[in-house]
Amino acid sequence: MSWFPFGPDGGDARAFAADPSDPKHIYLGTATGWIYQSVDGGRKWVRLASVGLRNDLVLDNIVVDPADPQHVVIGAWVSSDLKHPDGGIFVSQDGGVKWTLQADMQGQSVLALSVAPSDPKIMVAGTMEGVFRSTDSGAHWAAISSKGDKELHEVESIAIDPVDPNVIYAGTWHLPWKTTDGGHTWKNMKQGIIEDSDVFSIIVDPKQPNVVYLSACSGIYKSEDGGAKFNGGVGQNKAQGIPSTARRTRVLMQDPKNLQTVFAGTTEGLYRSVDGGKSWLQTTGPEVIVNDVYVDPADTTRVLLATDRGGVLASNDGGASFLPSNSGFSTRQITAYTADAEHPATLYVGVVNDKEWGGVFVSHTGALGTWSQLSAGLDGRDVFALGQAPDGTIVAGTSHGIFRLKDAVWQRAGDAGSAAKPAVARQPVATKTSVGRAVSAHATSKAHAAAGAAVKGFDGSVYGFALSGETLFAATSQGLLRSASSGLTWNVAASIPVDEYRFLASARGNLLAASFGAVKLSTNGGDTWSAVALPQGLTQVSAAAVDGQSRVWVSGREGVFYSTDKGASWQTLPGLYVLNASCLYYDEAKDRVLVTSGGSGTQAFAVQLPGMQVTSWDTGWNLRFVRPVGSYLVAGTLFDGIVVQPKMVDSPGQEAVKAAR
Repeated sequence: MSWFPFGPDGGDARAFAADPSDPKHIYLGTATGWIYQSVDGGRKWVRLASVGLRNDLVLDNIVVDPADPQHVVIGAWVSSDLKHPDGGIFVSQDGGVKWTLQADMQGQSVLALSVAPSDPKIMVAGTMEGVFRSTDSGAHWAAISSKGDKELHEVESIAIDPVDPNVIYAGTWHLPWKTTDGGHTWKNMKQGIIEDSDVFSIIVDPKQPNVVYLSACSGIYKSEDGGAKFNGGVGQNKAQGIPSTARRTRVLMQDPKNLQTVFAGTTEGLYRSVDGGKSWLQTTGPEVIVNDVYVDPADTTRVLLATDRGGVLASNDGGASFLPSNSGFSTRQITAYTADAEHPATLYVGVVNDKEWGGVFVSHTGALGTWSQLSAGLDGRDVFALGQAPDGTIVAGTSHGIFRLKDAVWQRAGDAGSAAKPAVARQPVATKTSVGRAVSAHATSKAHAAAGAAVKGFDGSVYGFALSGETLFAATSQGLLRSASSGLTWNVAASIPVDEYRFLASARGNLLAASFGAVKLSTNGGDTWSAVALPQGLTQVSAAAVDGQSRVWVSGREGVFYSTDKGASWQTLPGLYVLNASCLYYDEAKDRVLVTSGGSGTQAFAVQLPGMQVTSWDTGWNLRFVRPVGSYLVAGTLFDGIVVQPKMVDSPGQEAVKAAR
């Protein structure tokens, strides 16, 4: 059984499609191959299926067959490299639960997909190679643009006349095109349009087919004669109200009941026109990147936006204002984790690529309830590492510097005061910290003699934190840093060579720091370090750890290795079939090493010490790390937020997991 997803909600949302017989039943495509659905108009979402069983499919186009709502067709493309197209048409006959790749379109990057309003058996797709059509509801496809055409390729948008399915509009990365005979002949539409305009979206008025809107990198255009001539574009954008910086309008959408109301989803917010495109008013902030717009045909005051980073935004006033509507939807890239030592159910996770929508999220229910964003002061920075200082302060390592959490606001290290006093440790608690250090009742911080020059204005990347005694260490792009003031001020660790340290771990007085090409070990709290020879043939370190018995653990694409003699010799475990592990973590409470498979792997492993028994779980998710929370495990995924182990013994959140099933 796959582990259960529990947020944080939000992330990248790409495209909507509604069941024509039930506008509250909405499908939602992502950039990671997953499709979601909602049965209540987008208020709650449920993961439905991984369409192509791969995590790089962008699901930008979804069609629900008007004649059979169980028949769903998706056009997908692969985000990694459009110079080498990949993707295809995927078809479901059971409402999106199971999917098959359509043979005729295998390997095509499908950037546009539309169904003929007058004949649901006719579908048209735009790909990197040209225009394709199906006349049997997507079962078979054939090209209707000439193979090798020097102009009609890289088709980003498609629209079909509401009355005559032989009239098709195709927007390319250069100009829009039109056919009136089902693709036998094509004519480009130049009059009024700036040449070399990427055409992102085309819509045809359902009541007046001669009225055509299109959006391009040069602006929004409107034709009232079926595309023979267009008005708008660069020269009129300022008068219309859309600034030149927002010309990348990814989607246009009409209000189905009020056709003079047109929405323009841009890379700098949503704009709305109530006069057929003559003037526009911005209704969201410019930070909102809109990928798709859905207007409920039964209640057009209900408008949904699929956005980058912000997930789904919902309006109940016709698009005048929006609030997040992401319950159950998460495409977060989890990169960092720490648990509060005194309150083990309080967890913090960090994300990347979400800018002001991301940062740090906190759960006070062991990841089983909701997550709250806690990112004030990070200013959209990616978070690569989280840790906890001796005085209980949560610290964040970002793409640009170290930050401390104070009164729910993140402050850059060094900004909260001048001369730092030694930090006093917290009172003892009946637990151990996240790095396996028992809290002492009378411990006070001590600055080690190995501290080098003070670091001021540090703006490097930070990849990990670890505690050794009362000293907090940070692995960074500019070397190993250490702090005797709970992260308020930092010094260079002078006793270790400067390197870009990517991995950092501590256990029972041992401290390990590793770069991609070297591992260093300290047995005296970081005062002195010794080099650990890597396993023979290991090309690059992908993860590293040290356990409670001073074993050193490393992984690379050659496997997972451990050493009991500080690198003089290395061993492998037969049951630990992991290449390029994404994380190695010593769980002191249960005296085991947790291992997560790298790349597209979905398995997590536990190596029980000292007997080296290996246990594994297939989580069903691409993992970045696994951590213990009481009697169960949670995992951070590459693209899908936090997931939780199904079997939770005596967990207070058992009811939440049952409900998620």
